[in-house]
Amino acid sequence: MELKKIALNDLHEKLGAKMVPFAGYNMPVRYSSDIEEHMTVRNGVGMFDVSHMGEFLVSGPNALALIQKVTSNDASKLAIGKAQYSCLPNDDGGIVDDLLVYQMKEEQYLLVVNASNIEKDWNWISSKNDVGAEMKNISDDFSLFAVQGPKATETLQKLTSVNLSEIKFYNFEVGDFAGAEYVIISATGYTGAGGFEIYMHNKDAEMIWNKIMEAGAEFDIKPIGLGARDTLRMEMGYCLYGNDIDDTTSPLEAGLGWITKFTKEFTNSTALQKQKEAGVTKKLVGFKMIDRGIPRHDYEIHDANGNNIGRVTSGTQSPVLSQGIGMGYVNTEFAAPGTEIFIAVRNKALKAEVSKLPLI
Repeated sequence: MELKKIALNDLHEKLGAKMVPFAGYNMPVRYSSDIEEHMTVRNGVGMFDVSHMGEFLVSGPNALALIQKVTSNDASKLAIGKAQYSCLPNDDGGIVDDLLVYQMKEEQYLLVVNASNIEKDWNWISSKNDVGAEMKNISDDFSLFAVQGPKATETLQKLTSVNLSEIKFYNFEVGDFAGAEYVIISATGYTGAGGFEIYMHNKDAEMIWNKIMEAGAEFDIKPIGLGARDTLRMEMGYCLYGNDIDDTTSPLEAGLGWITKFTKEFTNSTALQKQKEAGVTKKLVGFKMIDRGIPRHDYEIHDANGNNIGRVTSGTQSPVLSQGIGMGYVNTEFAAPGTEIFIAVRNKALKAEVSKLPLI
């Protein structure tokens, strides 16, 4: 299968990015080093090109009805200018994908989905669309930059008449930006470092990228790859689809009860409500290594007697903490913060401790 290219593919290659196949796209994984890029975002400002993400427009008088049916969160609580984190439950208790839902207009919503699931999500939502909502896949028409870090607002404010300090978390504005007329400026991100995600037409992407890099030069802005995106989200305990959540994990097991609202009916809501009442048998937890070692995806998690009590879903060396951190599913009795667990790394059992999220 030929790799798809994002609009600024050639620019990233010129910048010396290491390009790798990711979710069917040729993507920049790093420009310098993962640690340097990670700390740039935590302490200053960095820019990710995440244009591989998918965007669907759902419009018309029955747009909300369709979104309410396929998502777990309550989209009736949205208003124009607000965004919501949600997931698409499947019929078997698992998750088709996690996504963001933006209310753009009175009867128009933007769904932002994971790159690896664009086709899968489109087919899934279409199969549930018996209410006649209008659906349009605009994934190939838009680029998306995440400008993240404590200096992101100061950097971006130079480029727009929109007052960025007034945009609350999970709110957005559509306005002028860096000479382009139609840009979505969203106070969202996947790093926990603050900042914005900027959606623009592909034709404006290179101009906007260059102007953001100029505006952030005084704060030593750097382009950031997917490597640091992964370590940043792990420090925060944010789920990655395909690692921490998938078609077999329930949103309740994954700690996503807060986006699972039983005030409405949605796909598989009856079964999920029963699961909530009965209590889950396993839970997604964060943990920090006590012994030296780096936990990796699919390593077994054991109790003190060597019994298998779960598995690691994500793990890395935290640049901020300088220690191994991870996330994984464990039997519920081992899920309380402070619980001692052991990660099976090759033939050793390395001690770790369940920790509250975020891990930093």
